[in-house]
Amino acid sequence: MKIDFLSGQRWAWMVVAGGLWASTVQARLDVPVAYPAAATEKTILYDRVTLEMSLKPFRSMEPKAVRAVCADLFRQWEPLIRRANGCAVMLWTADGSEILDYQGSLDGEIQAAQYVGIGNPTQKALQNGPQGKSLHECPWLYMENPPRVTYRSLKMIVATLKEVGREMTGKPVIVGATFDPGPEFAPSDFKYKRHPEIAMGDTMGSKQWVSCTARLKADTRPYAGFPKGIPENTAFGTFLGRQSQHFLKDLGFDYLWLSNGFGFLLNGWDVKGILFDGKHFDAARAGAAREEILSFWRDFRKECPDIPLETRGSNLSTGSDLASGASPLASIYHDGFKASPPPNSPWAALDGDYGLELVGWLSHIADLPPGDKFPFRFYTHDPWWLNSPWFDRYGREPHDLYLPLALARINGRAEVTPPTTFNVLTVDNSFGQMPDQCPLEVIPHVLTAMRDYSDEPGLMTWIYPFNENHKLVFGPDPRPAEPFFDDWFMRNAMNAGLPLNGVVSTENFLGSLARNGEFFRHTVLISPVPAAGSALETALLNCVKDGHQVLLYGPVNHGGNRLLDLLNLKTTTPLAGKLNLTSPLAGDAYRQGTLATTLNHREVLSAGGVDTVLAEPGRTGCVVGATVSDGQQERVYAVMANQPLGADSGRIAWVRGSFSCSIGNDRLPVPDNPGQFFPSELLLRWMLNGFGYDFYWDKSTPQTRNPLVLVARSDNGFYFSGYCPSTAVKLRLRFPQGAPLMTGCETLLEDGRATYYMPRAWHHEARCFVEGQTDGEISCTERHSGEVGIERRLQLNGLKNATVNFYPPAHAKGKKVTMMGTNMTVSAAHGEKLLPYEITDAGRCLTIRNVTGALLISW
Repeated sequence: MKIDFLSGQRWAWMVVAGGLWASTVQARLDVPVAYPAAATEKTILYDRVTLEMSLKPFRSMEPKAVRAVCADLFRQWEPLIRRANGCAVMLWTADGSEILDYQGSLDGEIQAAQYVGIGNPTQKALQNGPQGKSLHECPWLYMENPPRVTYRSLKMIVATLKEVGREMTGKPVIVGATFDPGPEFAPSDFKYKRHPEIAMGDTMGSKQWVSCTARLKADTRPYAGFPKGIPENTAFGTFLGRQSQHFLKDLGFDYLWLSNGFGFLLNGWDVKGILFDGKHFDAARAGAAREEILSFWRDFRKECPDIPLETRGSNLSTGSDLASGASPLASIYHDGFKASPPPNSPWAALDGDYGLELVGWLSHIADLPPGDKFPFRFYTHDPWWLNSPWFDRYGREPHDLYLPLALARINGRAEVTPPTTFNVLTVDNSFGQMPDQCPLEVIPHVLTAMRDYSDEPGLMTWIYPFNENHKLVFGPDPRPAEPFFDDWFMRNAMNAGLPLNGVVSTENFLGSLARNGEFFRHTVLISPVPAAGSALETALLNCVKDGHQVLLYGPVNHGGNRLLDLLNLKTTTPLAGKLNLTSPLAGDAYRQGTLATTLNHREVLSAGGVDTVLAEPGRTGCVVGATVSDGQQERVYAVMANQPLGADSGRIAWVRGSFSCSIGNDRLPVPDNPGQFFPSELLLRWMLNGFGYDFYWDKSTPQTRNPLVLVARSDNGFYFSGYCPSTAVKLRLRFPQGAPLMTGCETLLEDGRATYYMPRAWHHEARCFVEGQTDGEISCTERHSGEVGIERRLQLNGLKNATVNFYPPAHAKGKKVTMMGTNMTVSAAHGEKLLPYEITDAGRCLTIRNVTGALLISW
């Protein structure tokens, strides 16, 4: 047998004693072997890796012992640090009271975070429950006789981290300090004894949460920034800023982290706030609240002008924080405060609300401060509350890595911008241990997720009205219910399985579209209904005309006539309350129980009633996806317009949506029981069928939690990332290209859809799609190369007169992709017959038709 080697030489391969030997036909041993060019590996993934830690691992303050802990830290995380330009260590020394208490002397003692459980228990908590057992009632020392921590020893730790880090990694190492407004992390005499007036918030108990807008009472005690004491009515921003300037400079810190929503709003953990009591919105106080919050930033920056600030932000979304708490995120980003945007919230590890984590993060990064940089944070250990999420909350499953790292944030230059910082919260557990098992298991998933990170818009891209939402709260015509509803509806939709994985602000969408009109060609654009006459409305109408796919949601009463006409809608008197919903859409299946058909449309929380009917009943191409009725009147609730602007135009759809949750005494909205009230957010996913996508679930009951499935695009492939709270749920998937065949999996086709039972967390590539075949088991497996010049092979089995659409890696476009109906890993020069294929999808896809049996794809 002979093959054409890349150098042009002829080689014969002989199998001898179970091994492969090569001999030349032409004696050219001096000719170098030309190995195949693999995909370029991303050697630098992040600008910086940030390792967060408490002081608990430093069980001795002897310099030699401190140095040993630092060396262990950088050794453990070196494989990740190697792929960053620099490294930071963020120290959870206490709760920030070490900054408030600092008097300028390095010999002063710090009340460090040396406890497991609540740092500042209330008297009521101490009196209730099983004392000494509940960590929320009684703190426990993490070790007997923990070391005494002084400002001098802390300064030594900071210097040693920088020195050892530089020696071991060869990269610059910076160290950050932290400030937290709550009672959790360490005892604080300043917050709860000397100055309880600053603890104005009720998170974690009455008068337990420091407000950024607080003012201090007079205090004769000397502080580093106030050597003669604190004057009466001193703004907390002024005090914290001046103390930070002294503390950070004196001890060698490089930046400050503001934790748990501090500086963003008065309460970062609650759906209710100063503008929203759970039932009604009152925007009259929005302007004054905004100025109060911004006064903190101005006061702080006047005293501490140059130290970089990093932020935790709230656990909720931009729209929710605006509507309930008047959080002026746009001003924090753009008014010169030099603060980084928040990372994703770690709360999903605690409550499983991944929809809120993902939607909240998307809403925070749609727009960014100057520089377009943003962090990602992963919850590995907790140094306070006796849990290590990687082990005991995630169960060593990587879904909270793969899901958020499947998101694609798009700037105004038609580019996907990945996170620039990776934060590890934290490297140590509640007893100060740093087990090697954690980085050994976590780092490979981080590297895989970043290797497969999006380089173009994914399946769905959210056009997020970042600036518009601020105007709807602070502008002359306030409508805070709209941003509130928009964000919570999307949170519910993602928890219901909507495959949303991209975000772009309105301004960045318009900029990207002007730069590259094809950039959004292969994504479904999803947006609240744009305002009449807006630039976004015009752009979306043009997108539909040019063949793009658009899915709108929310009230239409501020939409334009052209858009309403396109959707074949007009408005009339609204309906609200308990309505009967009827829909012809295919959807999920349930082994037991039935999905409710009664919809509870809460008018205030849903930004108005349902007020739409068809403008022209019977119009060709208009398909009603759902209607609601109060028994006397009917309203259109969802509609799809197929190619409304001609044969070359795209599709546009709309779903009204409802706030399908109740708000009571819980901090977050509680979703309706789907056996009692229909979850309106399901319709967004089911309406994707009109765009050629089927994402359906077969579940045990309507109450069974939905899987989350995101689809990112990278290197011309499709990368599925999923989380299945119930592994008994069956996924039924179909794309316009056909049923997706995930590499390394088998699927049983049902009605042309690929079906899968997936594990709790999963991440799979798909480059092959099958259409034309409606049933049978098909597999897509990796095969070894076995041939110089071949990088990869995929083998499909179980095909029956099928059409296969294959999406090769982008770097393989200049190579010859071969397809053969054989199980042998041999090339055409061996006498095997190549099968012909077509180039489709504007050069992105290779299509082969009428294939039966096996198909081997090589490149």
